[in-house]
Amino acid sequence: MSFLARGEAGNPWFSWSYVQDNYDTLRDALLDHVVITVWSVAIAVVIAIPLAVLAYWVRPLATPILTSAGVLYTIPSLALLAFLAPFMGTGRSPVIVALTSYALIVLIRNALTSLLQVPEDVREAATGMGYTRLARLWRVELPLALPGILTGLRLATVSTVALVTVGAIVGSQGGLGGLILAGFRNNFYKAQIVTAAIACVALALIFDLVLIVVSRFVTPWTRRRAA
Repeated sequence: MSFLARGEAGNPWFSWSYVQDNYDTLRDALLDHVVITVWSVAIAVVIAIPLAVLAYWVRPLATPILTSAGVLYTIPSLALLAFLAPFMGTGRSPVIVALTSYALIVLIRNALTSLLQVPEDVREAATGMGYTRLARLWRVELPLALPGILTGLRLATVSTVALVTVGAIVGSQGGLGGLILAGFRNNFYKAQIVTAAIACVALALIFDLVLIVVSRFVTPWTRRRAA
């Protein structure tokens, strides 16, 4: 058993023995964390992009849409989960619904801002070439706004990874958060708490790195512009 210098022999801050002995538990919690994160962000994207486009096309709706998403974001996570649990149970569903609502404001705001930053002359040129409103959006405006949209996706994903852990506090599935909470309940078992926390941070970094690679792949023109 290895541990950091500040740890105590009987309750180290980190232990490889704990990792080896509880590999299956850690793997299942990590997988649960990934599934909840992916589902939450994916649903948020499906909702946020159409709302951002609607706000872009109908400017008077921009403020109500952003305000509504902002209000959802300000609701304390514990309160929202406690409210959803009686109706949706204590599985993944209430956690996914809560995390989806928190991701909306970041995704909508970034998407709308990116669409508004498309140069007016580019829009006029596309209209002059005979593009319909929908065709111009799909072929011109969304591709130009894609870097900003992907930045919002990165921010939403990293924050969602962190928020998944809150689900464990109200008895819902919280991925690695369940291990962190169990560690506190188990006489402050440091190795379990630290291992789960490190895994959570590592997962956020991996998600962010993957999205950076995807962003570079789908927006090659941004690299050429930087060069």
